[in-house]
Amino acid sequence: SSYIVGIDMGVSDFVVDSCGNSYQGPKSLINNYDKIGELQRQLSLKKRGSNNYHKLQNKINKLYDKCNNVRDDFLHKLSTSIINENQVIVIEDLDVKSMFQTKKLAKVLGDISISKFINMLEYKARWYGRTLIKVNRYYPSSQLCNKCGYQNKELKDYSIRNWTCPKCNCNHKRDYNAANNILDKGLEMLFA
Repeated sequence: SSYIVGIDMGVSDFVVDSCGNSYQGPKSLINNYDKIGELQRQLSLKKRGSNNYHKLQNKINKLYDKCNNVRDDFLHKLSTSIINENQVIVIEDLDVKSMFQTKKLAKVLGDISISKFINMLEYKARWYGRTLIKVNRYYPSSQLCNKCGYQNKELKDYSIRNWTCPKCNCNHKRDYNAANNILDKGLEMLFA
């Protein structure tokens, strides 16, 4: 456990922290959403109001409930372990609404619910007397080299997962580098 941690919330991993840990959303969640999609296609072919229509509708509702339970369980366990292991947690003040305008991001984020996760971190930090610092959403955490501070503007492209700093030749994993930049920015804010 560390005293202070920076957290990057992303697409390929739900959370990557500055200690090098990464957490993916539950696989079963993605599988269940695929099943729901398939069942909804079947439902569209059924006669509205028929017995088969209602049976299928119930099946879909049960799967939705299951998804919500799996997701909430995952978010609770992850937020609790982060809060238990750290005194200071630094996150980005994400603009979740605008992230949802990117189609691919919306699917992933919607399934796992970043805003719900942030809310959990906020109230658990209050309960347990932890410090939660939010770094400005416009801070370019993904684009800065954590070693020398060089800003790589090409990294606006989400598909770039690894990069080498052209200035100091340090090799970076995108999300881990971002988590460390978020941590550094949080420390700067804490001791400002």
